[in-house]
Amino acid sequence: MADIFDPEKRSYVMSRVKSKNTKPEMLVRSFLPANGFRYRLHDKRLPGSPDIVLKKYGVVIFVNGCFWHGHKACKDGTRLPETRREWWKAKIDRNKKRDLRKIADLLSLGWQVITVWGCELKPKKREATLVQLAETLRNVLKKRGASLD
Repeated sequence: MADIFDPEKRSYVMSRVKSKNTKPEMLVRSFLPANGFRYRLHDKRLPGSPDIVLKKYGVVIFVNGCFWHGHKACKDGTRLPETRREWWKAKIDRNKKRDLRKIADLLSLGWQVITVWGCELKPKKREATLVQLAETLRNVLKKRGASLD
């Protein structure tokens, strides 16, 4: 089946897909300071330029879109478009391999890596996901012998 858009239109449509400041990322970013967590964004000095960096905790957070990163636990991460399926499969497989590489690099540098998936921030799961994230961060802080102050 052929693409429904001509190459110029497809290029424009794909250029509108955001990689930063997505709605799921903004949800996490608004939650963190409201709960006492300070962070930096997209530190290019770190492998993979993590979405959120909590230096005090030694933690980085990636907020991943399920489709783009091939999240196996939800339908958005396993369903491929009807057109150019082999191309999409190869693209998502490359993304997954890159994700594993950047996580391994960050771990080797002593960072703890947390991945929050887009599906975990949908309304029914959002509160539980964010509460779990805060709990994880507080536990990391306790292990380091520090406090939120």
